[in-house]
Amino acid sequence: MASASTKPHKGIGMEGVIAFWYARQTARDVDEFQRVARRIAAHLNPGSQVLEIAPGPGYLAIELARVIDGRVTGLDISRSFVRMARENARKAGLRIDFEHGDAADLPFPDNQFDFIACRAAFKNFARPLAALNEMHRVLKDGGTALVIDLRKDFSRQAVNDYVSGRNPLAAAMIKLTFNTMLKRRAYTKESMAGLAAQSQFGRAEIRLDPIGFEAWLRK
Repeated sequence: MASASTKPHKGIGMEGVIAFWYARQTARDVDEFQRVARRIAAHLNPGSQVLEIAPGPGYLAIELARVIDGRVTGLDISRSFVRMARENARKAGLRIDFEHGDAADLPFPDNQFDFIACRAAFKNFARPLAALNEMHRVLKDGGTALVIDLRKDFSRQAVNDYVSGRNPLAAAMIKLTFNTMLKRRAYTKESMAGLAAQSQFGRAEIRLDPIGFEAWLRK
């Protein structure tokens, strides 16, 4: 079951060539990263601490650091992505702490962060319930976690719209990945709500769009 505390696959991050391919494909989504960063910033006060779990190449974390008055930290299981994100932040002239680690065993103290973001990665976590409980633990009272990910019941048209404008080979590879591996791992609204209900959060506000969902979890 998708709402179970563990998943059958191992939560191994993308490394090497695969990580660089992913970074190239998602670099073109800068407008989306900027929109998400502005939306998150609207929920924050000056001096806020923000954690992004599984930031990949660091694109969203970088946009967050540009628009918030606070500190941004990123944590990824992929060592390739940690190195890449650090270099991207350096080139952008921004101070962001990118660390290596597991979402189900966060290396941070209790009650540290005001906001946690996790985009396009939660479906891949081998221990999703543990990851949610770890988010709850490291959030301050009144803090918010936002999970943005692919919905399992996305339509063929939604994927076609997502890859529109990409070169044919890249579009074909993305559609193949979406319709096979990612679809198998993704959550429906109901399964994500069920998982949240099992967690320390107790519930989630879930918002749908054509290809994905947002789960807002508040401590």
